[in-house]
Amino acid sequence: MGFFDKLFGKKEKENLDSGLQKTKEGFFSKITKAIAGKTSVDEEVLDSLEEALVSADVGIDTTIQIIDRIEKRVKEDKYIGTSELNKILQEEIQNVLVDADDTSYKNFEVPANKKPYIILVVGVNGVGKTTTIGKLAYNYKKAGHNVVLGAADTFRAAAVDQLTIWSERVGVQIVKQAMGSDPSAVAFDTVQSALAKGNDIVIIDTAGRLHNKAHLMDELSKIKRVIKKLLPSAPHEVMLVLDGSTGQNAVEQAKHFTAATDVTSLTITKLDGTAKGGVVLAIANQFKIPVKFIGIGEKIDDLLIFDKKEFVDSLFKLEQ
Repeated sequence: MGFFDKLFGKKEKENLDSGLQKTKEGFFSKITKAIAGKTSVDEEVLDSLEEALVSADVGIDTTIQIIDRIEKRVKEDKYIGTSELNKILQEEIQNVLVDADDTSYKNFEVPANKKPYIILVVGVNGVGKTTTIGKLAYNYKKAGHNVVLGAADTFRAAAVDQLTIWSERVGVQIVKQAMGSDPSAVAFDTVQSALAKGNDIVIIDTAGRLHNKAHLMDELSKIKRVIKKLLPSAPHEVMLVLDGSTGQNAVEQAKHFTAATDVTSLTITKLDGTAKGGVVLAIANQFKIPVKFIGIGEKIDDLLIFDKKEFVDSLFKLEQ
């Protein structure tokens, strides 16, 4: 049994296949239609492939990049037929996905010499940010780590309440203050508590507002500054959570957040309820940021470690 076999067992694979079903139904059927009756990869086939990719919200730029690479390979090898096209397409889709430098997250490990490991979670309201934090806490605790949550989204009472519910459900500590408190003060207290109690993982929620980008930038910068006073190397990760069901709107959100702060990882949620799962490719390729996790349901174990090979394999496997 290999490394990824342990991470991606039968249950995880079944969950992924099921979660991507709506995307696959449109995407795969259009690819099948593009190839039907063809014996060679011609302009018509490539045009149909392009349409299939764009309709799955892969995005124009990423689609053109994939098609150009396929076209180049077809010209270089005159013997490529439609029977080989699926394999080539899978390879080229994988090639646009960025790998994370540190793969410790695949086992929910604490990266070497980074304890406590501090994750700052950003994203607009409604994308599943709080749920993602709860699921991350669950997985890190299950891996044997002491986790503390910081409720720094102090502008919404519901955000603090939701995070509190998750902390109780998972059985981890939470640091919070009254609604309207300074978010950076909550972040400071959370990290200070983690250092004092020897926590392994710190996950800090932040306010999800985009109406004033300058204010967002100032707020995130302040949170980072106060954290660095306690731990100069932190935050170790800034995770952007995006709702995959919003398609190209998720790309726009990524533009705002990457402009406001140094986003280092992505989690794409709600892929189980959409035919727009191709947006994962668009975002990862356009911003050159690794996708670490994907959400394919509401249950506590419905946060999957993102493995690009398994993801692409699943896209090309249509359930009957």
